[in-house]
Amino acid sequence: MWQLYYFPLCPFSRKVRLALSEKGVGFDLRRETPWDASDAFYSYNPAGRTPVMRLEEKNITLIDSQAICEYFEETVDKSPLILGTAIGRAEIRRLTSLFDESFFADVTHPLLHEKMKKRVVLRQPPDSKALRSAMRLAHDHLDYIDWLTDNRRWLAGAQLSLADFAAAAQISVADYLGGIDWTGHEGAHSWYRVMKSRPSFRPLLSEKMEGIPPPSHYADVNA
Repeated sequence: MWQLYYFPLCPFSRKVRLALSEKGVGFDLRRETPWDASDAFYSYNPAGRTPVMRLEEKNITLIDSQAICEYFEETVDKSPLILGTAIGRAEIRRLTSLFDESFFADVTHPLLHEKMKKRVVLRQPPDSKALRSAMRLAHDHLDYIDWLTDNRRWLAGAQLSLADFAAAAQISVADYLGGIDWTGHEGAHSWYRVMKSRPSFRPLLSEKMEGIPPPSHYADVNA
């Protein structure tokens, strides 16, 4: 059985959990805390970053969310998430990278630092200026999702793909931390409600981070 080393508010762990659940890959969860990870986890990934997939009986270790997702795309036929023509697959990878890199840098990472790390690890108050900046940039990203959903059935085209799960993983963490304002983003909000309603999303919505409760709307698939 595969083991997934993860952290609850790591968007890349969430991306992998969503993708594997959609593809029907069985795995056990092994929680790791970035600032207090186990020696075993560091032996698998000296960088100390989640997610990591480990198959002990075959001595296989997979590191990095995109590498993990690509591995299972190549080895599991069910529910392909990087699909279509070569141009279509390139668009899926482009959008996945956009959300993994730009959305994370602009929105998710600042929120995690200000609302989680400062509270739990550093015992410091958040910087209101940094929070406002992250929320302002979130609006820019939601504007783009609005455009995508106005012009396509799913973010990357006619079919559900890894791009949708990469975006939803980032947004779900930002939403957990109270960093998403859906005002003026009905297209993006409707798309996200559909993503939240998928069975693969339910374990994420029910999971809580100790000492950091989510907003009341977080787990409501209609909100």
